Amino acid sequence: MTQIPAFATTVTGSGPGILLAHGAGGSIEGNYAPILPALAEHHTVVAPDYPGSGATPRAERLTLDGLVDGIVAAADAAGLDTFTLLGYSLGTLVSVRTAARYPDRVRGLVLTAGLARPDNRTLASLDLWQHFLANGDVEAFARFIVLSGFGEDFYNAVPAEHVPAFLDLIAAGVPAGAAEQAAVVATADTRPHLAGISVPTLVIATLQDTLVSPANSRLLADGIPGAEYAEIETGHIPMAEKPREWEKLILDFLARKEL
Repeated sequence: MTQIPAFATTVTGSGPGILLAHGAGGSIEGNYAPILPALAEHHTVVAPDYPGSGATPRAERLTLDGLVDGIVAAADAAGLDTFTLLGYSLGTLVSVRTAARYPDRVRGLVLTAGLARPDNRTLASLDLWQHFLANGDVEAFARFIVLSGFGEDFYNAVPAEHVPAFLDLIAAGVPAGAAEQAAVVATADTRPHLAGISVPTLVIATLQDTLVSPANSRLLADGIPGAEYAEIETGHIPMAEKPREWEKLILDFLARKEL
């Protein structure tokens, strides 16, 4: 059995618990930094990085259940008995699986740019992702990310003279564990868990997303009883494109549901 290292975790704020689950090829800093201060105003926010992201050492092989075990261990270490899960991209798979395995601990779910399993387009994107990383071609990977990750409006608004620096910034931010994290997405399937989720749930679709089609968010919302559904006119990376709009959707939901 592959030993998974303890997840490096930051804990901020006080109040009801929020547990964060970030995306593949991301990190807590990369995926949640713009909204962390607002979340921590009225909540205890537990923010663990997966192996190969942030300060968590890389692991040879990751599994969905291994990521679930890691984030729940981070919640345990922070003293959270119950929590609302905020999952982004891969983090939506982790969040749904956590809710299925720990139903007494999960109080609510917010699932952004998510999926229950990868469709053919996402699998094709993951194949390219793995190809570029396996060959050490971080520059090509950065170009792939800006084409598949950012919305058309956002990327086309970058001045032409700033594009090379923008690509360099993306390349520099690729975590060591990106390939292993993407491999988890490629094999995950949480569809059997959706109908059994009974906690308040908000599904947020990213409408210009070509990495994980917004149709996947609609399937999540349709599959989870009573789930609320919202949309943001962004690509796969709302924290860069429209962080305040994303933040407001989440905070309004948490307040209305008293989470």
